[in-house]
Amino acid sequence: MHVALRYAALRAKHTGGRVALLHVIEPPQGQHWMALEDLMREEQREEAEQYMAKFTAELSATIGYPPVMHIREGQPRDELLALIEEDPAISVLVLATATGDAGPGPLISALTGRMIGKLRIPLTIVPGSLSDEDIDLLA
Repeated sequence: MHVALRYAALRAKHTGGRVALLHVIEPPQGQHWMALEDLMREEQREEAEQYMAKFTAELSATIGYPPVMHIREGQPRDELLALIEEDPAISVLVLATATGDAGPGPLISALTGRMIGKLRIPLTIVPGSLSDEDIDLLA
């Protein structure tokens, strides 16, 4: 994720753009008690806000202003596609590949496969193994 964030921040800085972050909370599965489900949702939301806040400082230092943050609940692929459709200011999607032997990651696999036709914007895939110096040269 660091690779995608750095690339997106430097690209935004060089093009005068903005960076938007999306964190998707997957709904709890198999919960039968509404009170427990509500508590889990609240805790997940707080964790998501803390998670996003740590990236805000890093991005703000690079681009000079805070990113736009979106927190949604649902399936990551579906929520990402919905956000792109809802927000015409989003003009490019930057994702980093997973490192290791498991493949690029489920989101990249879905978006470069049968879902590619659902994107209205370019998709930039950054190799997850790039160093900061490599990213600086590319962006």
